[in-house]
Amino acid sequence: MSNNFYEFTYIINPVLDDEKFAAVVDKVNELIKKHGGEVEEVDQWGLRPLAYEIDKKNNAYFVNMYFNAPKDAIAKIERALRIDDDVLRFLTLKYDAKMLRHRELQKNNAVPNIFEVEEDENEENKSED
Repeated sequence: MSNNFYEFTYIINPVLDDEKFAAVVDKVNELIKKHGGEVEEVDQWGLRPLAYEIDKKNNAYFVNMYFNAPKDAIAKIERALRIDDDVLRFLTLKYDAKMLRHRELQKNNAVPNIFEVEEDENEENKSED
C-alpha cells in the first residue's frame, strides 16, 4: 500500500501548561506512527489569537506538521483527535504532485520569485514616463 503526503494543522486547548502542550504534540506524533505514518516535520507555532471564539476561548496553541501515511490511517487519526478534549480543531491536507514539487522547492530554497518580472516591468515603465 502506498503512502500519501499530508500537511496537518491542529490547535490545542490554551488552558494547558507548556509540558501538556508538548505531551499532546508527542501523542499526535505517536498516533501517526502507530497507524503506519512517518512524521517528517513538526512546527509548533505557539499560542496565537483565534479569528473567532472556540469553546469560549480566544487563543489556542497552533501546531503544523508534515507526514507520510497510508490513506486509511487518516480516518483513524482524525477519529482519535475528534474525541480528544485537548485538540480543539484540526485540518488535514493531502498533497498532490504539484504541491509535492512546490514543497521540494521550498526545502531546497529554490522557489522562483514570480513577482520579479512584474517588478522589472514596472521599473521600466516608470523610467519611460
